[in-house]
Amino acid sequence: MYSVAITNTVESLIVNQLGLVAPPRVLLSLILITGMMMIVRFGERVIVKAMSVLVYPFVAVLMLMACYLIPHWHGAALQTLNLPASGGKGLWMTLWLAIPVMVFSFNHSPIISSFAVAKREEYGEEADKKCSRILAYSHLLMVATVMFFVFSCVLSLSPDDLHAAKAQNITILSYLANHFRVPVIAWLGPVIAIVAITKSFLGHYLGAREGFNGLVNKALRSQGKSVAPDKLNRLTSLFMLLTTWLVATLDPNILSMIETLGGPVIAVILFLMPMYAIHKVPAMRQYSGKLSNLFVVLTGLVAISAIFFSLMR
Repeated sequence: MYSVAITNTVESLIVNQLGLVAPPRVLLSLILITGMMMIVRFGERVIVKAMSVLVYPFVAVLMLMACYLIPHWHGAALQTLNLPASGGKGLWMTLWLAIPVMVFSFNHSPIISSFAVAKREEYGEEADKKCSRILAYSHLLMVATVMFFVFSCVLSLSPDDLHAAKAQNITILSYLANHFRVPVIAWLGPVIAIVAITKSFLGHYLGAREGFNGLVNKALRSQGKSVAPDKLNRLTSLFMLLTTWLVATLDPNILSMIETLGGPVIAVILFLMPMYAIHKVPAMRQYSGKLSNLFVVLTGLVAISAIFFSLMR
């Protein structure tokens, strides 16, 4: 999904902002994905540190852009809502079906492992308490920033604009850059989108590589074999390069992928599997018996039910 997003964002930047002819998609996607994967060569510590440095200017610019859109608010998108007060169920149905997309959007679980290892080395025995505090503040900041930006975008665009952005398969930042034709948004939007997509790609890549390596090592150990970590990392990188390159070249719709594939997988991994592990893994039983566990399970079930409903419509 991120390989598709980065390709479409850069292609839109080349065509609409630079006024040039974009390279063939198969070549452009290969260059961009290879470039992002090359950043991983700097190591996990450097990536985690770079992300921690980039987050503050990134949040600041995102908030400024959301505020910049305030004069353009017209609320045309809200006029299409079928409010419960008028006897309709459109609002609740929309919110229900939006949950899988929100689960995917706020998911940052792949980088948690690298984050935990880095903080364990930094804080030692205090890492658990420190990480909980860091995550609490970061979650509040993330939700407040993203939701304000999302509402600002929705209020400044019409339903037709939102459908057009989905049809063009580009990020809302790229669409805003092409829609308003204001120099600040035209250049700032794609830059923010590229930074955001790259950060997300790297975070998910590190987690996916760690999980993929674990599966391969487990399969090899069951056969009495092993492979050197460097060789395994190269094989994993090649596998991910080929798969993401193929998907970026085919250019499937990103929102449809989230609704039908990304949403259910993440909902199961993020909500249901940890709760199962809490009851089955002895080291995790210290977290059982909490009311928050019930909330997590219910949220996961609601997200999955919304996905199945949207597929059966």
